[in-house]
Amino acid sequence: MSIQDAASGVALWRQVADGIERGIADGRFAAGERLPGETEIAETYRVNRHTVRRALATLAERGLVRAERGSGTYVEAPRIAYPLRSRTRFSEIVGAGGREPRGQLIGASEEPATRELAKQLGLKTATPLIRIEALRLADRTPICIATTWLAAARFPDAGRTYERVRSMTKLLAHYGIRDYRRASTRVSAAIVDATDAIRLDLALGRPVLVVDSTDVDAGGKPLLTTRARFAAERVEFLVENG
Repeated sequence: MSIQDAASGVALWRQVADGIERGIADGRFAAGERLPGETEIAETYRVNRHTVRRALATLAERGLVRAERGSGTYVEAPRIAYPLRSRTRFSEIVGAGGREPRGQLIGASEEPATRELAKQLGLKTATPLIRIEALRLADRTPICIATTWLAAARFPDAGRTYERVRSMTKLLAHYGIRDYRRASTRVSAAIVDATDAIRLDLALGRPVLVVDSTDVDAGGKPLLTTRARFAAERVEFLVENG
């Protein structure tokens, strides 16, 4: 391939990417909408499907579109403004933005508390804990994977309860806890691992924001501690004072 041919190739896929991006910006392709198929896009721009794939991959890397296996490519919704405050509720935050919050149980198990988890929950090391792994979505878009630990004695059968109610707030309400607050939050960055990449529908190498938090009841007693991995391109954290 000559330099001129290579330059032409770059121009073609960039032209396709720019055209789709303009369509997203002017509303021809709405947030959550499935884009036309590769063949249709290729015919529209008179290019081959390889060029279309490269253009879509570039848009996906920029967080503008998301490919769903066996379904198609969808326009990503704008980042969710996600406040970090003393009363942080995923369902309320997502719902306030006009999107439907969803929780999906990945798995639940019982395990002994490590020294670190015991300290966070105010328990003795090796105290039995319930570990809940859940996927949280806004509409059909995966937002985060959350691993939560609770005392098994205080929250018996918590895994099955979460599977039924699909919300940590509703789970706590089931056990008579109507309100709770965030006692601590720590945010760090990481690269998504292979398992979370599949669950979050992210490419390997994409960044995630890791939020470690502990929630307490009205009396200040720890209820649960969570490590959540957020798709960095889908949320925007807001730190609120006061």
